[in-house]
Amino acid sequence: MIRCIAVDDEAYASEILATHIRKLPFLELIATTTNAFEALTMVQEGKVDLVFLDIQMPELTGIQFLKICGHKCKVILTTAYPEYALDGFEHNVIDYLLKPISFERFYKAVQKAELLFHPPVPVADAENIALLQMPTAGTDYMFIKGESKNKFIKVSYDDILYIEGLKNYISVFTAEERIITYLTLREMELYLPKSRFYRVHKSYIVAIDKIRMIDGNSIFIKENIIPVGETYREEFFKVIRETK
Repeated sequence: MIRCIAVDDEAYASEILATHIRKLPFLELIATTTNAFEALTMVQEGKVDLVFLDIQMPELTGIQFLKICGHKCKVILTTAYPEYALDGFEHNVIDYLLKPISFERFYKAVQKAELLFHPPVPVADAENIALLQMPTAGTDYMFIKGESKNKFIKVSYDDILYIEGLKNYISVFTAEERIITYLTLREMELYLPKSRFYRVHKSYIVAIDKIRMIDGNSIFIKENIIPVGETYREEFFKVIRETK
């Protein structure tokens, strides 16, 4: 069970989050509050695992909250302003939810949190390989190891939106599903066609043709916001300028 609080200076916004939280059996709602200092006290007392945190609040902003609480809890940011996404990712937040927050988007974010708190256990045998075979030139798909020992999922490159790295495993996001497999982001980067996919952050690879918009250092793919890391920024924008 992941202990959660929802923090927003507008009570109705935290109640929407509370409603979403109550729908999921692996989340436990500890409190909702409009007072960031009250939430900070709960975090510092070790009562909270996951905070849904509004980034724009009076007296104590979400970014200030992150700086104070450090690594004592995990955070999912919520706000009506997408331009603040990069600041949040630089503080290692799990995800960034743009208001109004649908349950579908909320569920995607908490799935990431669940993986961090309860990572899947790999099968300890020689058959636990992430790819059935190395993709060859001319193919437009790969087979990725699923959650059971002999399960491999065929994934078309056309269907991939982006890939997120979480420690020693990755999540491959398509429009229909998320596939989790034991592979590093660096290894996955080597397997993907370079003309179609690009590493934009230490934790993200994006499909160039699925980018809906770039605003500053934020990439928008459907309703997801992907940060552009400082290390990758110059080369990424060079690639974008040269894309025809």
